[in-house]
Amino acid sequence: MKIGSHAVARMLGAWHDGPGPAHQRLSDRLRLLVLDGRLALGAALPSERDLALTLGVSRTTVGTAYRALADAGYLGTHPRSRAVVRLPDEGTPGVPTAPLSSTIDLSFAAPAAPGVILHRAFTQALEQLPRHFGRRGYERDGVAELREAVARWYGRRGLATRPEQILVTNGAQHAVALIARTLLTPGDRVVIDHPTYPHAIKALTDVGSRLVPVALEPDGWNVEQLRAASRNAKLAYLIPDFHNPTGLCMPADIRRRIRLDCPVVVDETLADLALDVAPPPPFAAHHPATISIGSTAKSIWGGLRIGWIRATPALLNRLTQARPGTDLGTPVLEQLAAALLLDSLDTYLPTQLDQLRTQRRTLHTALAHHLPEWTVPIPPGGLSFWITLDTTISSRLAALAPDHGLTLAAGPRFGVGGAFERHLRLPYSLPPETLETAAHQLSSVRGAINKGVRGKHKPSAVA
Repeated sequence: MKIGSHAVARMLGAWHDGPGPAHQRLSDRLRLLVLDGRLALGAALPSERDLALTLGVSRTTVGTAYRALADAGYLGTHPRSRAVVRLPDEGTPGVPTAPLSSTIDLSFAAPAAPGVILHRAFTQALEQLPRHFGRRGYERDGVAELREAVARWYGRRGLATRPEQILVTNGAQHAVALIARTLLTPGDRVVIDHPTYPHAIKALTDVGSRLVPVALEPDGWNVEQLRAASRNAKLAYLIPDFHNPTGLCMPADIRRRIRLDCPVVVDETLADLALDVAPPPPFAAHHPATISIGSTAKSIWGGLRIGWIRATPALLNRLTQARPGTDLGTPVLEQLAAALLLDSLDTYLPTQLDQLRTQRRTLHTALAHHLPEWTVPIPPGGLSFWITLDTTISSRLAALAPDHGLTLAAGPRFGVGGAFERHLRLPYSLPPETLETAAHQLSSVRGAINKGVRGKHKPSAVA
């Protein structure tokens, strides 16, 4: 597969901003595009000449960037042919791998498992499992126990819900992808918050939709801009509850008066993580036609891989009919455990929220000490800070971080067109002592950028 120079330029975005030589900034951004999956493995990049002309730089700049990537194992080159995207093999010269145990992973905003409670739930679920042995085990809608528990979860939040309005999925990302494959066709316009959840961006673009980003303002959502963007759109995807990555929460008055001219999908994965405000009523309480997505990943544990969609039975039937193209259902044991955990959220969630407040305070204090030039707003809930950096270096931070024992998710992962190079998402879902160490190591990464140091390692995925 060949990729044109204009397509690469769009993905690069504002790569030229920031300190350091142009070839270094270009190679850093190209490497992150490879690692994020936006430049597919095996894809043939444009020639040095074509990319240089499109970017408005010298051929030497592009050639030097390509050679740096080839030396690090990210490009395969052959005479008189295009450079081909690849990943370094283990032991590639110049790409030492830091021991996994020495790296603090800040690319995932997810809590640790509530071990004792989780173990108890699975023990009880195993006792319930035999009553399902008479069934085939392919539960495309989800087992009754979990659908009833999810309906009760909505009821406690102020939204009466019937089990037949629930479809169980393999996490929230699966829910977004299933909705996108069922409701969208190539070329459809989809309104999104900007920034937003990276895997939603991928699920929506994988089906060929055209994203219409609407910027989140410092205090939240602009109703007029969202309404204007929704005209002629096929769908809108919003995260009103402790938004990922900003942590913002859509106020109740905006929820009431917002009216979009297209169906709305709201992601409520973080709805339970209210730290400084009362949990708001569900978006669908004001707009019954809303398609709601939920998950246990942030309030319980990502390892459960349990999510759901709340919608009309007619729409859920369409989604169920489309589902066998990718999977045949969600594991029964995990569903039974999730049902028990959802029904007992009130018993352990307050402790988890107190812990998150402590961790949030610890990281905020540490960042103020080590990196006072960064702006770190305190979100009212969720799992992460959305930081404004002192300059456009987010991708360079992510590229250099593994050399200092950190893994980061660069700001452009949360947007389209290379946006958010001046932002960084930092989760506070790790233990306080780890967060203090991470802030100290992050200041070392910032210092290395000032010295013009090049990165060697590769960052991981993001959640």
